Amino acid sequence: MTQSIALVTGASKGIGLEIVRQLSQQNIKVLLAARSLEQAQQAVAQLVQDGLDVEAVQLEVTNSQHIQALVQHIQDTYGKLDILVNNAGVLLERGNYDEDAFRDTLEVNTLAPFYLTEALLPLLLNSPAGRIVNQSSAIGSIYLQLNEPLVQQLAKPGYAVSKAALNMLTAYWSQQYSHTPLKVNSVHPGLVKTQMGGEEAPVSIEDGAKTAVHFATLPSDGPTGTFYHLDQQLPW
Repeated sequence: MTQSIALVTGASKGIGLEIVRQLSQQNIKVLLAARSLEQAQQAVAQLVQDGLDVEAVQLEVTNSQHIQALVQHIQDTYGKLDILVNNAGVLLERGNYDEDAFRDTLEVNTLAPFYLTEALLPLLLNSPAGRIVNQSSAIGSIYLQLNEPLVQQLAKPGYAVSKAALNMLTAYWSQQYSHTPLKVNSVHPGLVKTQMGGEEAPVSIEDGAKTAVHFATLPSDGPTGTFYHLDQQLPW
């Protein structure tokens, strides 16, 4: 199969849905993953009306059975995966001390991308140009947490820790597979007008998706093991 195959998690709305749209506009077959198949199908219906090649798949990222079934489906149907965008994420904390929210945030934002990516790595390595994009946040930057007042103001402990840990996974995978064509990068979408970012956020959903799409479609001489927002490299 010569057509590139992409999987975008948490893609039934917001930035994820827009990433799917922008990738599929580049003649990439995109698997749109959502917690329920119904949510995924409803989102896909919008895109199919525009003539885009998108498939609805079910993936609750913390559900190991969903992960196993999806990996088997991709193996049986496509035999490879060219692009994985770990977009699914949550911001659950309302205060600075919430044990359940802290634990659940780490499970969705860090543990789930780890388990999913590890399960998909054989398929990504089957691609001639595998790409992993981890949807991170400037709030996960230790440097910015120490030096940027806006990041200090916005940060919640579980969310900040989960994205810092996700960045470490980016660095880890990029080094583990540096001898292969696989490229692994973290991206920051900006403060986007979504349910998480709020209506007053300065970045449109269209612009918020651009960094992930760019790193999902890097050429062979593109970077790996980096953290970017648009064309600006961010400090870890």
